[in-house]
Amino acid sequence: MKTEPRFGRTELPEPQAKALRRAIRIEWATLAFLAVAITMVYLVMGSSQAMKAAWIEDMLSLAPPFAFLLAVRLVNKKPTPKYPYGWHRSVGVAHLVAGVALFTMGAFLIYDSVSGLITAEHPPVGSVVLFGQTVWLGWLMMIAMALTIPLPIYFGRVKMQLAKELHDKVLYADADMNKADWMTAAGSIVGVAGIGLGLWWMDSAAALFIAASILWDGIKNIRAAITDLMDTRATTFDDGKPHPDAAKIDDHLRSLTWVAEAGSRVRDQGHVFHVESFVVPRRGMMPTLDQLLDARDACIELDWKIQDIVIVPIDELPEEVGGGDRSRQSERNR
Repeated sequence: MKTEPRFGRTELPEPQAKALRRAIRIEWATLAFLAVAITMVYLVMGSSQAMKAAWIEDMLSLAPPFAFLLAVRLVNKKPTPKYPYGWHRSVGVAHLVAGVALFTMGAFLIYDSVSGLITAEHPPVGSVVLFGQTVWLGWLMMIAMALTIPLPIYFGRVKMQLAKELHDKVLYADADMNKADWMTAAGSIVGVAGIGLGLWWMDSAAALFIAASILWDGIKNIRAAITDLMDTRATTFDDGKPHPDAAKIDDHLRSLTWVAEAGSRVRDQGHVFHVESFVVPRRGMMPTLDQLLDARDACIELDWKIQDIVIVPIDELPEEVGGGDRSRQSERNR
């Protein structure tokens, strides 16, 4: 798959272009790994609740890589009259779809696991004949799950770094999912081992743990996707704090000789930001067109993610960007 190093009409700097190409490669590698893991777990899962939950969790793990690869193809399209802001919101839509899938399946698995505990189901784990030897199927289950642990740990660490470089929340969700993958595998091993020790309830308890992890991933991703689609204040890729680009833009605009006060509204379009910056000119220093263009270009150069920015001269800042104090602004205007 060949992808140009751009997001819409935003040309990516070389580090981000390299990160994007690597992210695409690692997502394809993830899909290949999951195809093998899903098949392997299906062949050995038997009637174990924990193994069934792990198999379903692996199936759900396909959603974020597919969502990322599809979103990358869509956001590469340039804006059109019908889509003047470009296709960047496809990242948010993909994020929401993945979150809903996780939430729905997590809720179902919790119900299924709790039912097993209440009815005291004792999952049978039989034996198979391999090379003329009778082998307890539980050993094969635990070996299969152990084999699925190393790569998700590696994938998760790499994707977390790439998500930060690309400001990609779907990639971040996928990295979080990889963490859930290896934790799920570890939980499944514990559940199957419990069956072997005669502790039947450990299987359902492990399945419940896995289901709770899936449900929590779904809640986090739904919440993050909805807030982004509702145009909340732009945050870092992990939704941990307000994105520093907003403060950088305001600080730069305030440093201009003709600006008394500045404040910006920054919306996260997916990978890039759309910025509305309001500036209160100093008394008698209404900016020229060239000054406004220079200010816009300087703000765009602050970060590749600042794709679109409009600078609006105004007599008072809107309240949501720090306005409302006329006495302070009047003092600065002097």
